[in-house]
Amino acid sequence: MEEFKIRLGFENGGNLPVIHISGEITSEAEEEIVESYESIPGDKRSRVILNFSETSYINSAGIATLISLITKSSENQGKIEFAGLNTHFRKVMDIVGLTDFVLIHDSLNSALTQV
Repeated sequence: MEEFKIRLGFENGGNLPVIHISGEITSEAEEEIVESYESIPGDKRSRVILNFSETSYINSAGIATLISLITKSSENQGKIEFAGLNTHFRKVMDIVGLTDFVLIHDSLNSALTQV
């Protein structure tokens, strides 16, 4: 079991929040993911990127956490974007329908270059 870690960073001159997620996203990760999102100043939540490039596993509770985050963001006129999904996670996101609600970037770099 790979330890879950989360790190919040700000890119593009400090204006673009990026939540870097590594390890396994399960029910145990929910509180940290939500707290990380909520720690972002309200005026910087219009676009938040979740970087999955170091994520090794996600279960149904982890997907429920992502859905909750997407819902919370859209209720506040913000949007969540995913970056760095591997092929398997991309397929999972397609199957559960999350790709209808978030913009998917192949990498964090490609997400950062889009305005």
